[in-house]
Amino acid sequence: MEKKIINTNSAPAAIGPYSQAVSANGEMCFVSGQLPIDPKTGEFAGSTIEEQTRQSLENIKAILEADGMCMENVVKTTVLLKAISDFGAMNTVYGQYFQKDCPARAAFQVAALPKNALVEIEAIAVKKVK
Repeated sequence: MEKKIINTNSAPAAIGPYSQAVSANGEMCFVSGQLPIDPKTGEFAGSTIEEQTRQSLENIKAILEADGMCMENVVKTTVLLKAISDFGAMNTVYGQYFQKDCPARAAFQVAALPKNALVEIEAIAVKKVK
């Protein structure tokens, strides 16, 4: 298996010993959990679940583009929420990014997220076979 590290300045740098994403054989892209950090400022994109969800998804989008993919290539996501009560608002923003042939998804509340974020989202994408 060929393992390629994906890295882009259009998404926040990893804050630990991990990669933004790893491409496997150029066919699958495993995107690490993305916090709602704006790569231009290094700060959270906002304080609401809607703003933070949007930024997490924009970060995923930028990383996928660095690997020649797009959001349509996503087959699975995991959404970690600080509060499950934010599920509805998160889901509304999430639905703006996945409207057709939506990926499989798990979403659950966790005890805490890095930097006290409200949301973190990871994704797995696969190049489409034509």
